[in-house]
Amino acid sequence: MKNVQKRFFLSEEELPKQWYNIMADMPNKPLPPLHPKTREPLKVEDLGEIFCQECSRQELDQTHAWIDIPDEVLDHYRSYRSTPLVRATGLERALGTPAHIYFKNEAVSPVGSHKLNSALPQAYYCKQEGVTNITTETGAGQWGTAVAYAAQVFGLEAAVYQVKISYKQKPYRCSMMQLYGAQVIPSPSMSTRAGKDILTRDPNNQGSLGTAISEAIELAQSTPNCKYVLGSVLNHVALHQTIIGLEAERQMALAGEYPDVVIGCFGGGSNFGGISFPFMRHNILDGKQTRFVAAEPALCPKLTRGRFEYDFGDVAGYTPLLPMYTLGHDFMPANIHAGGLRYHGAGMIVSQLLKDGMMEAVDIKQLESFEAGVLFAKAEGIVPAPESCHAIAAAIAEAKECIATGEERVILFNLSGHGLIDMSTYDNYLAGNLGNFEYTM
Repeated sequence: MKNVQKRFFLSEEELPKQWYNIMADMPNKPLPPLHPKTREPLKVEDLGEIFCQECSRQELDQTHAWIDIPDEVLDHYRSYRSTPLVRATGLERALGTPAHIYFKNEAVSPVGSHKLNSALPQAYYCKQEGVTNITTETGAGQWGTAVAYAAQVFGLEAAVYQVKISYKQKPYRCSMMQLYGAQVIPSPSMSTRAGKDILTRDPNNQGSLGTAISEAIELAQSTPNCKYVLGSVLNHVALHQTIIGLEAERQMALAGEYPDVVIGCFGGGSNFGGISFPFMRHNILDGKQTRFVAAEPALCPKLTRGRFEYDFGDVAGYTPLLPMYTLGHDFMPANIHAGGLRYHGAGMIVSQLLKDGMMEAVDIKQLESFEAGVLFAKAEGIVPAPESCHAIAAAIAEAKECIATGEERVILFNLSGHGLIDMSTYDNYLAGNLGNFEYTM
């Protein structure tokens, strides 16, 4: 292969100064979220009972396509952004594909994942509104780590409910959160009514993101001057993550190419929306024909096997009712190691886009995802997070399709985080101790 420049960056002056709100341009807007008690469409003041006011406004904004990034948030973004866009020539050679594969490397953030892109603005808005404490949930721990760090940056106290199975599987994620000053509680716990109810029914319950969300919201509502912050699913989180795709759009131009397919792993939609929505606006407004593929775990397949209906975002029913593809808010996923993808529902925006045929979804088995991650590590030298392995597996499948046809398809995927704190999981994979299991409702 002839020499090509592999890494593309933006200067500080070229960094995006606004986030992109795809709801303003969607042909069919998402249905309104409903108040959990009245079943009426939510108002900003309703959301303000849980979230800070600015995030509540952003959540329901279907009018403004561009939202200014606060200067103080931009200052913190500049400490690690732009993240590199990388031409994966090693992976291309390993596959023997004519496809051109690119990945956006969000693993270079201080906390090792894309999650900081939303944790920083959410913590900033809370601080601006006089909030002193924030609570959240986390699965594998990437979001909890980002919140713990962002809370430290803005002088807030943070409490994180980590899904119990991930708390056990990934002890160093807990260590990182504690290092940044957060309190970490394995969920379900006996510290909340929601947790006690779950453990009363099932004392050995290993938790889900739905259980952890219930506990975090309950703590936020019972703690003075406290707000809940969320790492995926909701619109304002995907909004903050569009910094990824907006950078990638400019970096692809530097590479002289434009993606035929854009891929992200999928739990609730934050990193998929972050990489996809800025490119999707050109499909909507300019007639581009880029495909968008969400790669979810086969054992938590809400996009490929779920139902589109109103459902709660948590087990206890504290959240608004959201119009989404869901496996049911009481669904308990298998104990797969991609803890950040073990969520029962999809975000409202993604659900509407899938319903309208503007994107696709594939499900990836656990062993297939780790096989892809190991190949990527050997080819590119980066150990990917188990969640990111799903995007890599989908990208590899796309690249293999090009071998028979000779098509030079341009593939872009988001490497949402590194797996350096997941090495025990890789040890289990290499030792043959992981399985695929079977999805059951």
